[in-house]
Amino acid sequence: MLILDGLPDRPINGKTPLTVAKKPNLDKIAEISVNGIMDTIAPGIRPGSDTSHLALLGYDPYKFYTGRGPIEALGVGIELKPGDVAFRANFATVVGDGSIFDKVVVDRRAGRISETEELVKALNEISLPVEFEVAKATGHRAAVVFRGLFTDFATDTDPKVVGEKVRRCKSNRAEVAEIINEFMQKAHETLEKHWVNEQRAKNGLKKANAILLRGAGVMKEVPSFKDRFGLRLKVISATALIKGVGKLVGGEVFTPHGATGNKDTNLESKISSAVKALDSSDVVLLHLKAFDELGHDRDFNGKVRFIEKLDPHLENLLDLDLSNVCLIVTSDHSTPVKVGDHTADPVVVSITHEDVRRDEVTRFDEFSATKGGLCRIRGMDVLNIALDLLNISKKFGA
Repeated sequence: MLILDGLPDRPINGKTPLTVAKKPNLDKIAEISVNGIMDTIAPGIRPGSDTSHLALLGYDPYKFYTGRGPIEALGVGIELKPGDVAFRANFATVVGDGSIFDKVVVDRRAGRISETEELVKALNEISLPVEFEVAKATGHRAAVVFRGLFTDFATDTDPKVVGEKVRRCKSNRAEVAEIINEFMQKAHETLEKHWVNEQRAKNGLKKANAILLRGAGVMKEVPSFKDRFGLRLKVISATALIKGVGKLVGGEVFTPHGATGNKDTNLESKISSAVKALDSSDVVLLHLKAFDELGHDRDFNGKVRFIEKLDPHLENLLDLDLSNVCLIVTSDHSTPVKVGDHTADPVVVSITHEDVRRDEVTRFDEFSATKGGLCRIRGMDVLNIALDLLNISKKFGA
């Protein structure tokens, strides 16, 4: 299952990056597949990467979603315990006078800072009334876990847009909000004067002088993929959130050499690792993040270039033995460059196997896929279709 994160788009002057790019291998996959469009959650529901990946792995996100924070924390290697409250976080740039809550966010990604190891180390030295842990995630991201707060409700401190002030956390327990807001203030004070940020300022770069929290959640009991389907799952990704989804469902998680979770990732390493993983795993999910980043950056041409960069590497997938392997190429959601965020626009899906009923689609793009034999399906259908093609599915009824 190859997940091209955020690849589908809305047309600009009638064209999308997929219709513009030269991509003979992606088009060949469509030609030998049954094709369609897919709502990873449901029509009109804008999917997160976490909820959509759960659905693609056969887990109803309305039942099994823990909130993004715990998944992000699992993905960066934090061990979660009952009562822990986990947030995903961004290093950000704020300006203004007064406390952190008087300051305005001018960049939610601090210039897309990626070297945050020293900043994370400094944050973990803050003194709070409870134990907590901060861990680096991909790029400007991080995860923050507060131990033993025992609450299922804590609001974001991230305003989600630039030009607004940092928000105070609110909770159904006053002492929980007080602790999180204390962390926010102390984190800002620590980051503002940190040598990494002083050096960034000298070099004309934005300071990563705040950390914004969002997506609070607590762990739920989630049955393992092996228990549910009797199959061994391997997730190949460099993105903490996707690795977290893999760990949440009890899959093996692997980050190949050179995999970065952005457009500089080692594509050959990732794809060859996925092919090799088929020897020891029953289901392999290979995740490529760059399209989503480029969509968020509103970079149409960047999406085109990365499609064309990826396409030659897909020859390895065309060489698979399709009598034994079912190949699925799709996305978790659309990230149109006109919007700069996830939308509910359905994604392209191509499913191929020796016994698949091929349709007349010959191009992998948003418009061609609507003419395919799959018609319009949902994310939770994909795994069932693959298992049926491989004659693994059990009959429902007599």
